Amino acid sequence: MTFTINSGADYPQSIAVDPAGKFAYVASQGCDLDGYVSMYTIDPTTGALASIGPPVPTNDEFTDSVTVDPSGKFAYVASSGNVWDIDFGSVVTYTINPTTGALTSTTGGINGTGINGTPEFFNSVAVDPSGKFAYAADGGAFPAGSFGGLSSVSMYTINSTTGALTSIGMIAAGFGPDSVAVDPAGKFAYVANFDSNDVSMYTIDATTGALASIGTIAAGTSPASVAVDPAGKFVYVANWTGYETDGSVSMYTIDATTGALASIGTIAAGTSPASVAVDPAGKFVYVANWTGPNSEGSVSMYTIDATTGVLTPTGTIATELSPTSIAIHPSGKFAYVTNSSSNSVSMYSIDSATGTLTLIGTIGT
Repeated sequence: MTFTINSGADYPQSIAVDPAGKFAYVASQGCDLDGYVSMYTIDPTTGALASIGPPVPTNDEFTDSVTVDPSGKFAYVASSGNVWDIDFGSVVTYTINPTTGALTSTTGGINGTGINGTPEFFNSVAVDPSGKFAYAADGGAFPAGSFGGLSSVSMYTINSTTGALTSIGMIAAGFGPDSVAVDPAGKFAYVANFDSNDVSMYTIDATTGALASIGTIAAGTSPASVAVDPAGKFVYVANWTGYETDGSVSMYTIDATTGALASIGTIAAGTSPASVAVDPAGKFVYVANWTGPNSEGSVSMYTIDATTGVLTPTGTIATELSPTSIAIHPSGKFAYVTNSSSNSVSMYSIDSATGTLTLIGTIGT
């Protein structure tokens, strides 16, 4: 019989592009639940991805998120773990080869402990624009309080030479924190709380990196992803809403002095929106709509009113099965979407005038 041996990088959950736009990385849960990170080079002319070798393992279960630091030297991969296997998640640090883009795991990883009052169930990581601090959303893998689960944000300093993380504590979030974003000035952080249907808001101490809460603001139902526009004026949150249920995007302005958000309304998205991204020019917003476990998904496209921040829909484009994450190339010319049930990445070009996406192909994870 003829058969195929799979690399294991199935069920891709997240994609990140390095700041120079040379490399892309995809975090996948894996067919055996042990996670992997797939690595790609990016053609600067066409935007096409090309694999740069076998996926590297995360050695943890339910790998959900990948983030590249602003220097392009390090990648951080979050896994929420599996409480049934007494696995409380991790954040693994990788160095990036500046020539090839290949990842090498370092000793700077953080493991969840599963003890009440300590980090566990890491869902995503964000790095501040200076590359000095990192923040991880903890506790969203299970309902708040289950199995000792926390609802918090872990705070870290980053070793500029090795990329290693050092804890500087935790701060409370809402229930089920799922996504964290930092504003481009590095002054404020925002966390989408899936189970409490709100967004936690924080200021960032420029010296220590410590967060200080400035309250919460209501979002839609089950907010799953948060993004800040590159000017630091607006925040957008993708509201999952429900399983195979039409979702929405919550829109906010940012108070430049305090960091507090003010709602400017919601706008319809597709079915079960899982990820939101803003283009580097701050002109367009894109939302990946998961749709269903084995259903063709879509990306909702919007333009941004530069004055008010309000979104205007400009249509949708199909993806492959069950898209989970979207990332925009730093040039603003290309977009990439992970398709969890197709084990692939859809690649698109972006019309600079309208923001419209055009499919340029797919590649496996």
